[in-house]
Amino acid sequence: MIREQYKTLRHTSLDPCASYYQIDSQAPLSVRLDSPALEVMTDFKQVRAVTIGPDATLEAANKAMLRNMVRSLLVADEKRCILGIITSTDTGGEKPMQVVRSRGIRHQEVLVRDIMTPREQIEVLEMRDVVAAEVGHVVATLKAAGRQHALVAEDDASGRQMVRGMFSASQIARQLGVPLGEVPVASTFAEIGAAISH
Repeated sequence: MIREQYKTLRHTSLDPCASYYQIDSQAPLSVRLDSPALEVMTDFKQVRAVTIGPDATLEAANKAMLRNMVRSLLVADEKRCILGIITSTDTGGEKPMQVVRSRGIRHQEVLVRDIMTPREQIEVLEMRDVVAAEVGHVVATLKAAGRQHALVAEDDASGRQMVRGMFSASQIARQLGVPLGEVPVASTFAEIGAAISH
């Protein structure tokens, strides 16, 4: 069960033209709720950030997620400025059909920019807080926000905000050893708590 001392982490807004790190990948470790939060963060200094342009089709976004075995993509422009985020829930949910109905277009004409969560609506966790946090803090934060993902940001040497990494509910569940399937966040973390308290 998630202990009460796990408080949610504070969050801030994603800056205009915040960017992201890029590098190679590695396999996730097994963790517990009191493990360091960094052990469940996908670190873009160690794992390549998977991105897509705003004018890509939903089919291209889905293929990129499948090819890279991820459930979300950073949406970025040619200057590597982050414009938003798109998830498999976005592409497979109701959002595309709402765009089709409201704009009178075909499903194939819906673009990433039409259904992504725009930068202005993205809140990020601060790397300095994450460094001192435990997995339980991240679980509490995702549960309170009702989200499957959370971005982590820091400033680089020049002062530019960079997305350093990402937390994913499905990856945390995998690392905790809890099978999740397609369960929404709230019940997902109730399941995690129940499973690891036995």
